[in-house]
Amino acid sequence: MQNQFLRNRFVRSVAFAMLFGSLNVGAQTAGVPPRLLATPWRGAGPTPCVGSDGGVEQCPPAPRVVAIRAGRLFDSKSGQMRTKQVVIVSGERITEVGPQGQVKIPEGASIVDLREATVLPGLIDAHTHMFNTRKPNGKTEDYMLIGAQNALFDLRAGFTTARDMTSHGNGYGDVAIRNAINEGRIDGPRYQVSTRGIVWGAKPKDPAAPEDPLAAAVVRSAEEARAAVRDQVAHGTDWIKLYPAGAYSFTPTGVAEYEVTYPLPVLQAAIDEAHRLGKKSTCHNYGGEGLRNAIVAGCDVIEHAFGLDQEEANMIVAKGLYYDPTLQRYTEPYMDDNDAKSTGGKYRMIPIFEKAVAMAATTKGMKLMVGSGADGSTFAHGTQALELVQLVMHGGLTSVRALQAATMTNAEALGWHDQIGSIEKGKFADLIAVSGDPLADITEMERVQFVMKGGKIIRDDRARGIERASRK
Repeated sequence: MQNQFLRNRFVRSVAFAMLFGSLNVGAQTAGVPPRLLATPWRGAGPTPCVGSDGGVEQCPPAPRVVAIRAGRLFDSKSGQMRTKQVVIVSGERITEVGPQGQVKIPEGASIVDLREATVLPGLIDAHTHMFNTRKPNGKTEDYMLIGAQNALFDLRAGFTTARDMTSHGNGYGDVAIRNAINEGRIDGPRYQVSTRGIVWGAKPKDPAAPEDPLAAAVVRSAEEARAAVRDQVAHGTDWIKLYPAGAYSFTPTGVAEYEVTYPLPVLQAAIDEAHRLGKKSTCHNYGGEGLRNAIVAGCDVIEHAFGLDQEEANMIVAKGLYYDPTLQRYTEPYMDDNDAKSTGGKYRMIPIFEKAVAMAATTKGMKLMVGSGADGSTFAHGTQALELVQLVMHGGLTSVRALQAATMTNAEALGWHDQIGSIEKGKFADLIAVSGDPLADITEMERVQFVMKGGKIIRDDRARGIERASRK
């Protein structure tokens, strides 16, 4: 009983520190891998490494060389499927890739035999929520564990990188999980996070009802918007999440209408402050004036946009912005249930949204992203390949374009195109494999069998697994 009590108290204190006390350090380091102890070691066992908190831990294993034999390899830059390729991995990086007759496998390398599979770059999910929405009586330690579990689900599904779009009432916990992954404490995708988000306060602040410090920051002026941006940047955010357009409804004649939140000057102030501080902005929109305001103000990524029209799509392209539809998340059956209830079954948003995405896909120059919106409510973590399927089946994308969007385009939007998004020399060894050909059947992406992140094998469902190479 005493040990359990101490364990519970420890977990609570650690979780509290992750959310509040340690985040200024984390914001500066963004997750630093352990380093070898510099002073003489007088403790148990071999000399350990020192973690970010100053505690000692086992040092990570020495880098190794791995050779991957790929029967098929998807070249995300060209969109071509190449055959009989070899990828050489040293440590966490790719050191060589090419046809099997031209790439020499180093002596002593471990061989991963994927000659019966298709190898692809690790996928990038541009819109996740690692935390389930926090309930009123939710405990910090519980939600930290849920967030870590969801991150692992996503990684095992082949999403080696993700952009997390607010912590759903869990404060700056996403910063802590991002840093813990970067430090090697837990496994998960390479994250960029957006912490709490910033919403518009239509009513004056009520002193009798304090605002939740773990939920979205509420602003009521341009100066408050700038201050909220600065605060979230100080806490380690990578993105500033904004909400220029709220709920939708239908008029009696079936015209979709969308709630507008911030006045344009407030939205512009938030975006400008984010850019001044070297951060990008991303805007939750369903349509209407709020959507147009986000485009005019130069929000870097336009999310959802049910009511997107051709003029707005052209504006997105002209301004060099990105569009992240999250099609699967907003074409689920609950959408029809809600519309049936509110309109008596007369009108539906799903066909409007599908038409908008298909139009965007045919707009020349549109940088269309792949983001799932997986959130633990209507979209389970680890099933995000459904977004790829939905974009191909109902969004007008080819399988090639969907896969390029989930790799190259997303990597570019995150500013990591020189590190991830394709299987190239010098990039992180983030690789996945499926048994079939996803260009012929995009649903193959729902059945990922092999995942490597930074040279570390996370998942290997193949019967033969890894074999030791013999020099040939």
